[in-house]
Amino acid sequence: MRPRIICRLLGFLLVFLAGFMATSMLWEIGEDDSKRSLVAYGTGAGLTALAGLGLILVGIRAKVGDLGRREALVIVALGWLLSGVFGGIPFVIDGAIPSPAGAFFEAVSGFTTTGSTVLTDIEVVSRATLWWRALTQWLGGMGIIVLFLAVFPQLGVGAKHMFRNEAPGPIKKSLRPKIRETALVLWLIYLAITAVEAVTLYAVGGMSPFESITHSFCTMATAGFSTRNASIAAFDRASVEMIIAFFMLLAGVNFSLYFSIVRGRLRSVYKDTELRVYLGSILALTLVVALCIAGPHGGLFQGLRYAVFQVISILTTTGFCTDDFNQYPEFCRALLVVLMLVGGMAGSTAGGMKISRILICIKAAYWEVYRAFRPQVVTSVRVGRAPVDPDVVRSVMAFFFLAIIAIVVSTLYMASLGLNLETATTSVVATLFNIGPGLAQVGAVENYAFIPPTGKVLLSFCMILGRLEFYTVLVLLLPDFWRIRGTSW
Repeated sequence: MRPRIICRLLGFLLVFLAGFMATSMLWEIGEDDSKRSLVAYGTGAGLTALAGLGLILVGIRAKVGDLGRREALVIVALGWLLSGVFGGIPFVIDGAIPSPAGAFFEAVSGFTTTGSTVLTDIEVVSRATLWWRALTQWLGGMGIIVLFLAVFPQLGVGAKHMFRNEAPGPIKKSLRPKIRETALVLWLIYLAITAVEAVTLYAVGGMSPFESITHSFCTMATAGFSTRNASIAAFDRASVEMIIAFFMLLAGVNFSLYFSIVRGRLRSVYKDTELRVYLGSILALTLVVALCIAGPHGGLFQGLRYAVFQVISILTTTGFCTDDFNQYPEFCRALLVVLMLVGGMAGSTAGGMKISRILICIKAAYWEVYRAFRPQVVTSVRVGRAPVDPDVVRSVMAFFFLAIIAIVVSTLYMASLGLNLETATTSVVATLFNIGPGLAQVGAVENYAFIPPTGKVLLSFCMILGRLEFYTVLVLLLPDFWRIRGTSW
């Protein structure tokens, strides 16, 4: 373990973060009563930069090219934790969220693209705070570590470890020979699609430049923070809903497929099994939900309008709302909870377990049942035509086990705080899988403000645990990980 390397890279990450935080001040120039917000975000950016510079000085002599697997794990886990701590500072100073626990929750919710909020009245906070909330989600969508890798060229082989510890999904694909090039390609695709959505929302949807940009940030990050209390329902325009639904759908797709499209490899995209399941699920489930809610919504057409948006929003774990699905029939509510758990495709910005993991589990279970009467058969788990490495299958099975344990333990704690079972369970599921809204007291039109501070802190850690998909965080709890084997400063 080389602590100086960890300090140096975490320091650079905080300075990097401070630069983005400072952009929030630009939206307060010329605004009435902007002094407090300017002070809040100036102070927040200054403190974050100072902390970063202090860590850089501690590790000034470290050679970042010597970054190993253990250091990479610590940097990724602590990087997300520190982003939440420092990202919440301006919320407190600006007065938007006076509670440190609430500010930490809001910042972590942003960076992990969860979209859960403790704000009871979003429309009264400053534009700087609305911008910072949206920007944290956009940075977290493709990954703050991935962006860091794209602009920091000196990491060498250590970049590969950091990329794999943050990138979502059971199989981490490299699009280019060098990890830095892969990170850069992913971010350029992400930036391009975000820009197209922002222009479309402004030109076609009639949104203001500020709202078109912030909602594009949160759509492509599949995050769900809005500038309105009623979320997307506040605009009450079918054009806005359909534009955002379309881009949510794009954000839930594996970004490596967009790279294949750019390279002209359309055949590989068409044959992608996970993509077919993803699109087929959206189509089928939209029809089911539309039929269930057609009556209360005045007909099938209106039912389809709301069903399309809600199904895509929940499956991609974005969390934007145009309707209160907490009022849907019990069957639809149960179906939406299942969608929350599933999530989008691996390699997308969506949360959830990922469709690829579900497919691997189904195939593995099928072959185990098959071997019950033909144990001599030797076969391998395949997704499409591609065989899945046995190590990946074991990793997926362990992922599901860890998810169940985390849900059970966290739900018991939340219930001990006085929450009813439905609220306690879905608050944990919604944060652990970076979904945002749950059911009952944390439903589509509710928020997390009423949860006690210790509950907010627990749910914040659930968000980080889910965003980093368990292993990167839990490995830090193993005593062997910290055994001193040649620790060097």
